Amino acid sequence: MLQGKTIAITRSEEDSEEFVELVSKENAKPIPLPTIELVTKGEKIVDEFLESTKQYDPDYSVFMSSKAVKLLFDSAKKISMYEKLQLAVANTIVIAVGPKTKSALESEGIKVSHMPKRFSSVGVGEVFTRLNAVGKKVIVPRSGASTPFLKTLLEKIGLNVKEIYLYDICAFRDTSQWNNFRQLFSQNKIDGIIFTSASSVRAFFEIMKKDYDEKTLLNNLQKT
Repeated sequence: MLQGKTIAITRSEEDSEEFVELVSKENAKPIPLPTIELVTKGEKIVDEFLESTKQYDPDYSVFMSSKAVKLLFDSAKKISMYEKLQLAVANTIVIAVGPKTKSALESEGIKVSHMPKRFSSVGVGEVFTRLNAVGKKVIVPRSGASTPFLKTLLEKIGLNVKEIYLYDICAFRDTSQWNNFRQLFSQNKIDGIIFTSASSVRAFFEIMKKDYDEKTLLNNLQKT
């Protein structure tokens, strides 16, 4: 199906390894396209997380990305709060949304108790449904650009949810890496685009609207 096709992936080369591998196995040409970048809130996120766990006393912590794990623990290392953060997380039952997030937590010495079969917010909801965790408290450190879907879903299941926003997301600012994609896109030689999050969709349009009006951009996308 994909043989000989050119497929753009709205992630950086580092973050799109799994997608690149899958596309390459189908004998298609993948083009990693860094679309979003993180805007960190700095070391204060560690204090905020520790204060929240102290006051809120969560039963569970849910990590929805390896980026959230790395940012939180790297920030703790910078201000010598690493062991306190480790202990605070370890005192909860830890859920990782997928294998990459699970691996990031384990590399920080954190035991992951549960990981959904479906690596998504819905999968996390399925885990809590099986756990019969009605009335329990959950803390979710994540992006400020996240949708309220997970929080709403878990609250419907009967959980008390506190989200902590570790970072915001903006459109990737150095778009020189897009030059090859722009050229192929203008020639209608992009056969497909893999959008990996709602944020990547928003950022893609923000970047591409610098070169195309909305109508032309949508017309070109419909041809991919």
